[in-house]
Amino acid sequence: MSLPIESGAWVQDPTHTRIGFIAKHLGFAKTRGNFEDFTIDLNVGETLESSTVKVTVDLNSVNTHNADRDAHLKGADFFGGSETPTMEFVSTSVTGTPESFKLAGDLTINGKTMPIVLDAEFGGTIVDPFGNTKAGFEATGEINRTDFGINWNMPAGEGLLVSEKIKIEIETELAKA
Repeated sequence: MSLPIESGAWVQDPTHTRIGFIAKHLGFAKTRGNFEDFTIDLNVGETLESSTVKVTVDLNSVNTHNADRDAHLKGADFFGGSETPTMEFVSTSVTGTPESFKLAGDLTINGKTMPIVLDAEFGGTIVDPFGNTKAGFEATGEINRTDFGINWNMPAGEGLLVSEKIKIEIETELAKA
């Protein structure tokens, strides 16, 4: 199936892209965070199935708007600090329709690689006021952080302090490379 977007390489517009996550605290309060340093490389093929995505995130760029929490996330309890400073997603298949599709791939965190599937949507393309062709995409998914060896937690009442399930959110505007 052909795509409503020009084939070739596309890169994120860093000022209009967000990679974030949501964890639950005490089982009910959402704690949100973003990563400030990342790259998204999209190679649009002639078909949806021949397209590929690679996302690399500097885990030390985490920002939850709380310096103490960010320092803890950067340490060995969560992201491993300097031992495993990057998270990487490499697509293995793209299926569905050009507007709504599944993006399957391998996610590596903390030196462990696991397959995941993200639900993705194509927002369209437009030529901006400066003559640049832009495309918009969103992708969401959920992982279990313990699958990646991120096991730190504390008991809190009947549950745990930090959820094991983490929601992933990617919103990106890309430009033709």
